[in-house]
Amino acid sequence: MTAAAARRPWKRAAAWLVFLGPLFYATYGLANWWATTRANVPSMAFAWERQVPFWPWTIFPYWTINVFYALSLFLARSRHTLDRHALRLVTATLVACTCFIVWPLHFSFGQPPVEGAPAFLFNALRGFDQPFNQAPSLHIALAVILWDWYRQFLRAPWARLVLHVWAFAICASVLTTWQHHFIDIPTGALLGLFCVWLWPLERVVSMPRAWCCTRDAQRWKLAVFYAAGAALFLAAALCSGGVALWLAWPAASLALVALNYVGFGARGFQMDGRGSMGWAARWMLAPYRLGAAVNAWLWTCRLPASVEVVPGLRLGRRPTRAEWLAAGQPRLVSLCAELQTPAGVPHARCVPLLDLTVPPTVRLQRAAAVIESQRRSADGATVWVCCALGFSRSAAAAIAWLGRYGAAGGVAQAEDAVRRARPQIVLRGAWRLSLEPFKPLPEVPPHDR
Repeated sequence: MTAAAARRPWKRAAAWLVFLGPLFYATYGLANWWATTRANVPSMAFAWERQVPFWPWTIFPYWTINVFYALSLFLARSRHTLDRHALRLVTATLVACTCFIVWPLHFSFGQPPVEGAPAFLFNALRGFDQPFNQAPSLHIALAVILWDWYRQFLRAPWARLVLHVWAFAICASVLTTWQHHFIDIPTGALLGLFCVWLWPLERVVSMPRAWCCTRDAQRWKLAVFYAAGAALFLAAALCSGGVALWLAWPAASLALVALNYVGFGARGFQMDGRGSMGWAARWMLAPYRLGAAVNAWLWTCRLPASVEVVPGLRLGRRPTRAEWLAAGQPRLVSLCAELQTPAGVPHARCVPLLDLTVPPTVRLQRAAAVIESQRRSADGATVWVCCALGFSRSAAAAIAWLGRYGAAGGVAQAEDAVRRARPQIVLRGAWRLSLEPFKPLPEVPPHDR
């Protein structure tokens, strides 16, 4: 056994398994029992689902999730990743079973008789499973979590292909074994994405703690706005039914944005220092991100992508790759928490800030330092500072850099220079308070260098 393998948290993994097994059967059983006490448990299915074939043999991939579930805990390389993975599994179980109790559904048509080898697995499944516990499918949620867990250990393309095929087989089997209706699949996938987003495996030491309830009135105002939008989309989905049920996706997306404004902050968008968003956040926030991109285009389509503030510093919206190439491939610094930097732009840096809010001075100091670092790293290269529109966050970062490292002579002069270059910038009193501490760094005498 290698030293790395010896250091794996085997005992902690066993303890988690001892906890998770009874938790699943207790909560799942409780939800089943509760559904049987209800006088009328509704069903939600599309007419075309009657045409889905019943393939008994797909019970085999259906059951493999149990093996991969138990094995996953013993592959963790550290206590941190083990605990995060286990918390994903706990969260999926508790949220799904809560939904089963609050909003029980049942599978609306029974399974035909099964013979041969699959019969044993079907009988074992019926021993604890009932035709309830439908949406969100806990089976799908766990498949998403396990897929994300196992892919970190696989590097060979063929191995990743096998993982993708296995995950697809798991998800398809809930239909072909007649265990779930279709609506259970996207809702289960959304739950899995939520768990992956909520408990990231990576340690982020440069960001503040995960949850800190804001005292900023503007952030609360925006949170209420997004929460209201989420409620409207959800109401439309539930009242209209059918295809309109997909509106639950933008509802979940806007609800997550509201949570970010209330407590998670920019960290909730999971944008890294290169301007790339975590995959779970990308998918969960896809409807919101699409709306943000369209909004940015509508506001800036008649404006130049960027303008020169001073030699070596450009300010503008988040560029396309074509716009970046046309500008001479400058170093890119993004202030966007919600929109990724364009693909194929090397050396991009990101200091994510929430849209329409004023960040603390320390974050602007960080942005100014990153801009300066980008200039120094390429021997005075041009830097393009951007956000969604190029009106507030990026403008404030440019002012902060000019006030601290540039030759503007102070914040007021820096703002004048930025406003002359881009008159559309929007910086009100709260922004100026956050920028007030910026002033040129003192000159270091030659003999002290």
